Amino acid sequence: MAETRDLQVTGSVVLPEDELEEQFIRASGPGGQNVNKVATAVQLRYRTLGSRAISPDAKRRLLRLAGQRATKDGDILIEASRFRSQERNREDARERLAELVREALKPPPPPRKKTKPSKGAVERRIKAKKGRAKIKAMRGRVPD
Repeated sequence: MAETRDLQVTGSVVLPEDELEEQFIRASGPGGQNVNKVATAVQLRYRTLGSRAISPDAKRRLLRLAGQRATKDGDILIEASRFRSQERNREDARERLAELVREALKPPPPPRKKTKPSKGAVERRIKAKKGRAKIKAMRGRVPD
């Protein structure tokens, strides 16, 4: 049986391998002479708009959460070059994408209900303001 490269996001959400595209590039930073010869950094591209794995609402939230990582075509591009090995960078990029998708799958919080201060709270506030005004009025010059 061949190993599948599908990305398990949650128990019920799996991003199919054909919607993910990996490209290896040369990484900058430490690595000695190895850095100039070996393409260890990975660019992981997720084709969001054509995806069947997540709902349209989740896609919208995902693209908003991705920010600069989202392209004009609706793809999400994640670069990973933290590690010196190709395999660890691949795992890092896949985990970062999965975390982003998990965040997008959470439903938005319910809208805030507007509330009014109680009558007593309004009266206490006005009373406190008048008290402060009296104190400040007493600070003026004393008439001769």
